[in-house]
Amino acid sequence: MGDCFSALHDPGVLLSAQGVTLFSLSLPQTKTATYTHSNRTQHSKSQTVAVVLRSQVAAPGVILSWRQLSACLQPVLQSQSPANPPIGPSRPDAAHEETNTVHKTSITHSELDERLSNLAESMDSYDSSVTGLAQKYDTGRVELEITKPTAWRRERAPGERSAANSIEEQFRFEVALILTQSREDEVLLARRIDFSRRLLDISLERAGLDFSDLSRPRSGSGLDSNLDRAGFPADLLRRWRELHALRKELVERNLYLVLINVERYAHTRVSRMDLMQEGSSVLFRAVDGFDWRRGWLFRTYAVHWLNQAFRSFLYNFGNTVRVPVYLQKAMKHVNEAMGRLGGQSTTAEEISKETDIAQNVVESAIGASRLTRSIDSELSHDSEGALRDLLAIDEASDGPYDPEMEDFSLQDGVDMALRRLSPREHFVIGLRFGLDGQLEHTLAEIAVRLGVSLERVRQIQVRAISKMNTPKLRKAIDPFLV
Repeated sequence: MGDCFSALHDPGVLLSAQGVTLFSLSLPQTKTATYTHSNRTQHSKSQTVAVVLRSQVAAPGVILSWRQLSACLQPVLQSQSPANPPIGPSRPDAAHEETNTVHKTSITHSELDERLSNLAESMDSYDSSVTGLAQKYDTGRVELEITKPTAWRRERAPGERSAANSIEEQFRFEVALILTQSREDEVLLARRIDFSRRLLDISLERAGLDFSDLSRPRSGSGLDSNLDRAGFPADLLRRWRELHALRKELVERNLYLVLINVERYAHTRVSRMDLMQEGSSVLFRAVDGFDWRRGWLFRTYAVHWLNQAFRSFLYNFGNTVRVPVYLQKAMKHVNEAMGRLGGQSTTAEEISKETDIAQNVVESAIGASRLTRSIDSELSHDSEGALRDLLAIDEASDGPYDPEMEDFSLQDGVDMALRRLSPREHFVIGLRFGLDGQLEHTLAEIAVRLGVSLERVRQIQVRAISKMNTPKLRKAIDPFLV
């Protein structure tokens, strides 16, 4: 290869790969070299790595592969004294041992639990002590252990497989594999979550961000993918991973609560899988609000959130046509009052006196209590017919729908709007928008037919539209607008 350093004109040379310093060479006139090796990055000799040699001044750069670099450095290494260390570790595990002894920056859950338990013996000073410990770990860049989800799942027995025929059965099978926690283990996990949240708060404060900012990455596709492109500091993202892993563990260990409490709402028309999904997501909110210092079990606190989430989902999505929550609550009291007072014949005034609910609210609740039923649904489990079979359908029509079934048709709304116009305005609007079976006309064509200027036709059109733009007409027309 010749003289490997002939292209370098400066004695100070920096060798780097992918931005990480590998060697720092000093090349005096005698071509002997002294060097310093960085243990941050280890490369296999069989792997071809592009190494860039560049001078600290404006010397031209030379790109060499690892094999070429080794060939260049071999004569220099042979001229070294035995006191000089070799490039790279002498044993395969030497770099690993050095990293562990010098750069140990992680702590296991058991070690953290021991320290937090010692601090918890004095609850009066616990908050200040834990905050101080969090600041110490942040300064020392101590990372918390991130446990794999398989750690809290039991191993499947030989031949054990899910015989699930649906997503719900598969979900139940997966939840059955998750190991439940004892009260003591639950407290330890809750302490870890609280400590991890303190570490994250410190990182957020240093970065000048808020917790809500983590859900809105400034660039990239998200926090879990392409973290280096998310636009946040690396230490902040690490703290977020640590907290999310602990929250996820507590949520998954309590998923069985979703399966137990969802049975209370099995009689509703809402899909059970929708309720399970809603319950699983709300457990994260329960984890964020749980305070282990109060001495409660997490499941006692989480059940409240689950029932609240289930009821809210039923209120918002239980009906085909959404009814406001206040009306649904009023409907419950109205139906109970009607049962006590004599059924459907009870008047709204009598129900209002019985329930202490305003009469107009009672009337709205009665009007909103109409059920919706698909015309394609079966009449009963025993019969094969559907509701559409009972409707009188003209064979020449496209289906069972007829405009006469509507309380208010689009034609009725248009006629109501046109009746507010003068004959001239009616004529202009009819031609301009092609009403009553006519073709649409331009303003110029209408001006010719009326014998007026184009600007005058435009003024008539604007005045007519303003006359029709009333709240009553908008209410009538809006259901037909897309």
